[in-house]
This record gives sequence, structure tokens and C-alpha cells, in this order.
Amino acid sequence: MTTVLDLKPIIKLTSEEFYQLCQVNPELPLELSRDGELIIMSPVGGESGNQEANLIADVIFWNRQSKLGLVFSSSTVFDLPNGGKRSPDVAWISQARWDTLTPTEKQKFPPICPDFVIELRSPSDRLQPLQDKMLEYLDAGLRLGWLINPQDNTVEIYRPEQQTENLSLPVSLSGENVLPGFTLLLEV
Repeated sequence: MTTVLDLKPIIKLTSEEFYQLCQVNPELPLELSRDGELIIMSPVGGESGNQEANLIADVIFWNRQSKLGLVFSSSTVFDLPNGGKRSPDVAWISQARWDTLTPTEKQKFPPICPDFVIELRSPSDRLQPLQDKMLEYLDAGLRLGWLINPQDNTVEIYRPEQQTENLSLPVSLSGENVLPGFTLLLEV
């Protein structure tokens, strides 16, 4: 179960303050929505953890072959341009965009939106907050995103300036022009 604390009436955390909050509370996986809500993420169970690890591995295997960018796990917080501080389950950033960051920016929470993200809905996740999170990524510059929903056997595909595409599992997903040559087969 995710816990959301609305801090807006009391405080607006800066990027540095949020970073420091995370450093002094390393046992808490925290996110900050662009609206100033502090989100305490709950850990996932074994099945969701395994599914997430397999998704990361699939993207890593493709990336090792293509050498086009960097892959990040759900432990990475991105300081999005729209104010959100978010941790996708899987993230990928092109090498060219990553290289624009300073060494300090790369060490802390990178101030960049991933080019590609995957969010995997776990049994304890409510769907609407995940959909809102995907829209937050889009607003921050996401080029392609997949919201995988095993509970409903669906995938939602997010692209800039397009309607969300809804597909039923099983499905083969293409990395399109963002992850050229990448294909992910999702089964029920």
C-alpha cells in the first residue's frame, strides 16, 4: 500500500531538500509528485519483484547490444523538469542526453526525464495513481512509456501528443524509434 502525504499546505520541498530527506531516510523509498505530495512506496512481493527484474533484464540485454544509452532500476529517482521526483520500475535514457548532465547531476537524482519507462502494476497498486504518474512523465518529456497491468491483463502505451493506446495481453511491444530493435513479448 502506497502512502501519500500532502505537504502543500505546510511546505514545498526543493530538489535539494527532497534529496536530503531521502539521504537521511534510506530505508524509505520516497517519491514527490509534481503537486508536492510526498509518496512513500511500499515494497513489492516476490512475483512482482521477479516480473520487474525480468523487465529490467530484457531492456539491459537489448541495451548491451545496441549501446545506445543507460538503463536504470526502480531505486533511481529522477528530478523531472515539471517538479516531480519519480522512480519508474524500469527507465532508459539515451547516451547523448545522459552526457549533457554534469558529474554532480549524475551522482544525485538526475535532473532529466527518461526517454523510456516501464511501470509495472503490483497487486497493492491502485491503477489511477499509476496512470497519473505516466502522464507526469509525458508532461516532463517522456518519449515512450508502458504501464503493464497484470491484474487486468492489459498494457497502456504512452506517447507524446497521442491518446493512450490500450492493448490486451498477450502482446508483443515494440521499442519503436525510442528503443530501435527492442521487442518485448508479454504473456498472461
